[in-house]
Amino acid sequence: MHRFHARRSARARPATGFVSQPEPKTIGHFARGRQLISGNFLFAGAFVQAPNALIWDIGIDNPRIAEEIQGFAWLDDLAAVGDMRARERAQAWVADWIARYGTGVGPGWTPDLTGRRLIRWINHGLFLLRGQDKAASDIYFRSLGQQTLFLAKRWRTTEPGLSRFEALTGIIYAGLALEGMEQFAPPAVKALASDCATQIDSMGGIATRNPEDLLEVFTLITWATQALTLAGQTPPRQFIEAQERMAPTLRALRHADGSLARFHGGGRGIDGRLDHALADSHVRVTPIEPKDLHMGFARVTAGRTSMIIDAATPPVGPASGDAHASTLAFEVTSGRRPIIVSCGSGRSFGEDWRRAGRATPSHSTLWINGYSSSRLAPPVRGSHSAELLLDVPQRVQCEFSNLDDGKRLELSHDGYRQTHGLTHARTIDIAIDGRGLVGEDLLTTLGTNDEARFDGQLSRSSPGVPFTIRFHLHPDVDATVDLSGGAVSMVLKSGEVWIFRHDGQATLSLEPSVYLENGRLKPRSAQQVVLTSAAMTYATRVRWSLAKAQDTPDAVRDLTPNEPVGGYDDTSRGQ
Repeated sequence: MHRFHARRSARARPATGFVSQPEPKTIGHFARGRQLISGNFLFAGAFVQAPNALIWDIGIDNPRIAEEIQGFAWLDDLAAVGDMRARERAQAWVADWIARYGTGVGPGWTPDLTGRRLIRWINHGLFLLRGQDKAASDIYFRSLGQQTLFLAKRWRTTEPGLSRFEALTGIIYAGLALEGMEQFAPPAVKALASDCATQIDSMGGIATRNPEDLLEVFTLITWATQALTLAGQTPPRQFIEAQERMAPTLRALRHADGSLARFHGGGRGIDGRLDHALADSHVRVTPIEPKDLHMGFARVTAGRTSMIIDAATPPVGPASGDAHASTLAFEVTSGRRPIIVSCGSGRSFGEDWRRAGRATPSHSTLWINGYSSSRLAPPVRGSHSAELLLDVPQRVQCEFSNLDDGKRLELSHDGYRQTHGLTHARTIDIAIDGRGLVGEDLLTTLGTNDEARFDGQLSRSSPGVPFTIRFHLHPDVDATVDLSGGAVSMVLKSGEVWIFRHDGQATLSLEPSVYLENGRLKPRSAQQVVLTSAAMTYATRVRWSLAKAQDTPDAVRDLTPNEPVGGYDDTSRGQ
């Protein structure tokens, strides 16, 4: 039906020009734009060097590459360069898209991709039309109108969540900006207002619990609000109320370095996107209450140290298609330098990496060997639907308390209770000056039924039930095990030195890890601190600590630049 309505819309000749054009809001990257101009294409983790190729000839048979290209986010990068070469490249690729796919064929005719594409085409309309003759501009406007008609027919088929927000925002943009499309804006505004009230909960969260998705939804609502305001219309109160709920949550999910917590399929976020969105929304962010959960995450800050912990039940049902078995996992950042991280989403590197990134061993938490805290449902034969989470923890608890010299978090989940009769409890104390963390991980039974199930596991494994506690390190952390083998020294690029120690109840090792980051050719190599032990009684505990070295000052002068976004700069790959 998408294809039917796309072809039907392609026969219309609806739009003739701009009524008003929203100012460009999408943020691009200059370095990526330069790479595109030179013919260096990096999409979905695949790199192609083809100086004379059109973008539509890249990765034709790869659906993830096609999805990235058809959404036109790369247009932001060319606009960030903004010179004549960038404009000519953008104009040629847009014209070729219309020639190849404008009749309703190809992989880009889904409501979410069409909404994403419309927003970019309208945002960069002046950039695309500069120097074009009337025939070329007529073709451009006709395609915009045809895509708007398609969206108006098909947005209802999109699942609630980010995809529907993209589709509806695209209709609003087009309805307010294009001549002849005015009638489509009011229904889309009404539908978006309804989704703001129903899809964003009272604490400013969304069902997927993906921080990066939350940022994208917040940004789309902000763009729709601005477009209505610029058109002289009053945005619905649901838009404003949703922004007011979401803004404090987004602030809480941001580390001290400005990046978002990397959980449930989300990445660190595009640099500057959150700051721009918060500034554009004009929402006065209320102070973060430290004892609240924010979309199921606990945030603790002290000094220059920030810690974010997954402290709620994972998403279930359709919202769990990208969800991770990350319960009680945490990330730690000192200043603008991440220390402990999650491996992240491997989606851009293929299905095997995507599945591996969802498993408990890819997170900084305890793992009973062979069993994630949540399990994936078996795929349906012949279905291309996402693998949903199954057997998630039913009870996840989190309690905050103040200590004389810091703060404490006490957490637990029962994700291993049905399989092993064990509950995982984690206690973390953070010093008031942020110079150190002290943690304890406990595996325990909570009753006779749990004891019987644990005894059954003991009879099948010897000696005890093996488990590991992992602390994945950011690739920029230089870690070494000391000569005694009882501690790990970690040197950050800022010059800070942190020391990891444990109580001797487990075996410590420093092992390879990976850091899965969008916009790269392949996963980055990293390291992980691993504590290995076995549960042989009804209560097994391991204590550990992470603290700044004694001669490391509270604040350092951190002048070392961060690595360019996307994994390359203007001097690489033939530039």
